[in-house]
Amino acid sequence: MIFDKHIARQAAKVLLQVNAIKLSPKEPFTWASGWKSPIYCDNRIILSFPPIRNYVREEMAKFIEQQYGKPDAIAGVATGAIGIGMLVAEYLGLPFIYVRPEAKGHGRQNQIEGFIESGQNVVVVEDLISTGKSSLNAVKALKQANVNVKGMIAIFTYGFDIAKENFEAEHIDLHTLSNYENLLIEAAETNYIKEDQLETLSAWNSNPSEWNAS
Repeated sequence: MIFDKHIARQAAKVLLQVNAIKLSPKEPFTWASGWKSPIYCDNRIILSFPPIRNYVREEMAKFIEQQYGKPDAIAGVATGAIGIGMLVAEYLGLPFIYVRPEAKGHGRQNQIEGFIESGQNVVVVEDLISTGKSSLNAVKALKQANVNVKGMIAIFTYGFDIAKENFEAEHIDLHTLSNYENLLIEAAETNYIKEDQLETLSAWNSNPSEWNAS
């Protein structure tokens, strides 16, 4: 669920402006999973643009306070959300931790980095939601450490049905700054894409694993 329609459109606009999101229906990208995709998203790019990263952190921070009050800490999902998660925590004056995909194989063998106590409340910050599996892996690690996960917020989601199902199965509340639906509306209205490209992009989103550019 998006924070707000106006915010979703504005966030989509700035993500396109700095090429954090690229749309290429005719020359698709290949994801690590092997899926062919007409969209590529790298939200870490916003960290290089102070006005945009400040906009993102402030909207996220305000939403956290409205939705959850003040948690005991903010947890970022490594590695993509470490930067923005830390900025949100700084804005709110809260401690910050981050969660690795798996425990380190050396040293203290931590999966959760930073200080958090059993029973404390956290809101998880993520940069991008695709299927949701890696994001929910971080939630699982926090729960195993007896940390109470109030919910998760992310910059952007592709809006896949499988992600919705995964979050519902784990009973995790997810809200995002923007999503694929609002991205396409913004891209079409600003002539970033043409009408025939809009049809291609919509078709991909409904069946991404089987989509073929031809």
